[in-house]
Amino acid sequence: MSEIIATGELIERLLRGEFICRTTFEDGWRALKSPATLDKVENYLNQINRTVAQAAEGEVFFAGYVSLGENERKVISAQFREICQSLIPLVEWLVLVQEASGQDAPLSQGAPVRLTELQTRIEDTPAFREQLAKLSQYRLFGSSASSVDGQIKLVFKRLVELGYLIKPNPEKQIFIATGKLDYLYEVIRFIDETESLSLEAQAETATQRELI
Repeated sequence: MSEIIATGELIERLLRGEFICRTTFEDGWRALKSPATLDKVENYLNQINRTVAQAAEGEVFFAGYVSLGENERKVISAQFREICQSLIPLVEWLVLVQEASGQDAPLSQGAPVRLTELQTRIEDTPAFREQLAKLSQYRLFGSSASSVDGQIKLVFKRLVELGYLIKPNPEKQIFIATGKLDYLYEVIRFIDETESLSLEAQAETATQRELI
């Protein structure tokens, strides 16, 4: 009975657009790591033209489409546009966290962010304060606060709502990065690659025109 409920919950979460990783839903993540459970979920989703898609080398699961008709393409296009519109503020936030924390690598799934420590470093560094003030005003965050405290708390609240962070303990100002960030990195790489291909194609066309 519990297995049926667990499978049902997995399907519901996937269809809601959630990204399932070890951080957001460890039991579900472990279940999807099991070929038997993955097959059950996949078989159900296939009946409604959905599939279990994976990112970050199989560490993040989300729902994709089996085949793309006009309606599916519209949904994917809308989702892709939404992500693209969020890229600049999200990347600027990631850069700020990485620089202010003194980390060598960007934030990834499972990494903790201690808000109090981060806020202190930002308050002590004029360049970081300027970065935060700028990114907090993007439409994605929409902060009108003038203080670092107001700006950073609204930004983190919004990132929790968007699924990029979770706050396991409401009593503590510690946030954990989710697998949706790793998915975001894959989207960024995809955009870079397709833009590069587009530029290469344009350059090739221009060269051919010159030769003609």
